[in-house]
Amino acid sequence: MATDINAPLTAPGRSRSFFGQPFALANLFGVEMWERFSFYGMQGILLFYLYYSAAEGGLGYDKDSATSIVGAYGGLVYLSTILGGWVADRLLGSERTLFYSAIMIMFGHLSLAILPGITGVAVGLSLIGVGSGGVKANATSIVGELYEPGDPRRDAGFSIFYMGINLGALVGPLLTGLLQSKIGFHVGFAAAAIGMALGLIQYAIGRKSLGSAGADPSHPLLPAERMRFIWAAVGVLVVIGAVIGSGLVTAANLSDVVIGITAAAAVAYFAVILSSKQITAVERSRVVAFIPMFLASAVFWSLYQQQFTTIPVFADTRLDRHIFGWEFPPSWVLSINPIMIVTFAGVFAAMWTKLGDRQPRTPIKFAGGTIIMGLAFLAFIPFTDPGPGSTPLVSLVFIILLFTFAELLLSPVGLSLATKLAPQAFRTQMVALFFLSVALGTAASGTLAGFYNPKNDDPFFLWTGLASIVVGVCLAGVSPWVSKKMAGVR
Repeated sequence: MATDINAPLTAPGRSRSFFGQPFALANLFGVEMWERFSFYGMQGILLFYLYYSAAEGGLGYDKDSATSIVGAYGGLVYLSTILGGWVADRLLGSERTLFYSAIMIMFGHLSLAILPGITGVAVGLSLIGVGSGGVKANATSIVGELYEPGDPRRDAGFSIFYMGINLGALVGPLLTGLLQSKIGFHVGFAAAAIGMALGLIQYAIGRKSLGSAGADPSHPLLPAERMRFIWAAVGVLVVIGAVIGSGLVTAANLSDVVIGITAAAAVAYFAVILSSKQITAVERSRVVAFIPMFLASAVFWSLYQQQFTTIPVFADTRLDRHIFGWEFPPSWVLSINPIMIVTFAGVFAAMWTKLGDRQPRTPIKFAGGTIIMGLAFLAFIPFTDPGPGSTPLVSLVFIILLFTFAELLLSPVGLSLATKLAPQAFRTQMVALFFLSVALGTAASGTLAGFYNPKNDDPFFLWTGLASIVVGVCLAGVSPWVSKKMAGVR
């Protein structure tokens, strides 16, 4: 029997709390922290592994192809949340899907650490991509189930959960970057695998604390339907294999391909949910309200995810990375944002809790995040002297601070929003739909990075920044209509 999302959580230790939140949040906080440690630790050195020369331990791809691969991989991670959400809602339930996905991630990192060359990249990124999609959609969905409808702690709880994500994202690049610079890339990838193994051990020990949360699929697949979906999956794999074998997909255009797939999937997903006979008129209105915020989210992430494409290249070639005469690895710049998230996530959580019903509505938060993200890109312009090491570290720290404020206005709020707007029959898949906006933006970040010219980057930062600001202003303009369509959800 499917778990009722509106029923109170029944879990051992319900009376205990974790920073004023349901105690089960602690276990989800921990597994997501370790998963993000491994994910960002690996991604912190991935771009350099792709474009560094063989003499430097890399694979020797050109920078445009390398950024396209990273953008496409990031997009596919979030695209696979659809699969993770579907498996949870129709087959296994969120909790078991999360657990098995985490195992897949660990083996993906081991593949990168052990298998040589492009074989390790292909096998490792495929396993990590699919596994990360399963973890991300389902961890978020289970967090949403810890709260009864109308619980004012929900947004604060998601902010605390988000802080766990960023604790892992903080430490991962520091450790893997140091190991890569001192020993080699494969040792850095091995550290990511060990981190995920620790997360699995911690989660397995604490699984009972979750009680009934995520235990059963919300919309289980009938036995008679299973063979149809098996054949559909086989057909998709055959098509993918044929396309790759034909040579139509290359490293240079991979991010463009993922953008097209993601955009088509988003349209199809909205159509399936909106046309379903299993949702009520109120639920349908709420899904419609999500559409403009989906678009704003995609624009936001196309800029934010430049931290894994344009900004590492910028840090490697332009940033003054010397501290007291020692030059730190360029991957360490990826830890600036998590440090700030850890610092300010609690501040934002406390602010939303204190404001209660007086806090800005979600569309205004989304608009503010998109506008600030655009301002962050405009802030690059005064510091674009093309000389090596010409950009002071403090300037990048200030820009990443703007990234942080924008992220805290949109990302944890977006996770919370997806659980609040979700129809009963599509609760995990609605979270996957939010991650689909992240997939679209992340893939676009790889394509946008192809327009970055280190010798003249003012136009890149100017036009991308202005575009984000325009989108944010437009969303603010239609926010009264969006709020009305949300039908009582703030």
